[in-house]
Amino acid sequence: MSDKDEHVRTLILLRHAKAAQVPGLDDRERPLTDRGERDAQRAGDELRALGVEPDLILCSPSERTRRTVELAFPGVAVSYERDVYLAYPEELLALLKLTDPELGTVVLCGHNPGVHELALGLAGGDYGFRPGAFAVFRTRSGWVDLWPGEAELVTHWDPKDATA
Repeated sequence: MSDKDEHVRTLILLRHAKAAQVPGLDDRERPLTDRGERDAQRAGDELRALGVEPDLILCSPSERTRRTVELAFPGVAVSYERDVYLAYPEELLALLKLTDPELGTVVLCGHNPGVHELALGLAGGDYGFRPGAFAVFRTRSGWVDLWPGEAELVTHWDPKDATA
């Protein structure tokens, strides 16, 4: 999955991995479970096996999304965007449209239902988006021109469907 063609852009929509429900803890501070930690690492392994190397990671500032990208993409710089936290698909798309046109591969790590609804809007399909899942899209549209129906689903990965 090379991004050698400057006109092809790759978008990875990544849902945070499984988070713990901790009574009294603010939703933004929920940590990943042990399974969530493993699934986040596996998601990163799967993406590297596909040859995906992000130019930019846009991530919700919640603890569970921060930890997911830290484990999936160790050592890669991340832009934490408060507007990704619990955003609607339209808000996520608006954020993506602001992406530098020179960047070829962008990861957006966020929350459902916004991430799942954006994925379905970009390329259709019939799949779930459980914690730790990702979908990879290709588009010839510039980031500013990205609209529903403008992308092609390359692959979808779900940690529960994948063998350990």
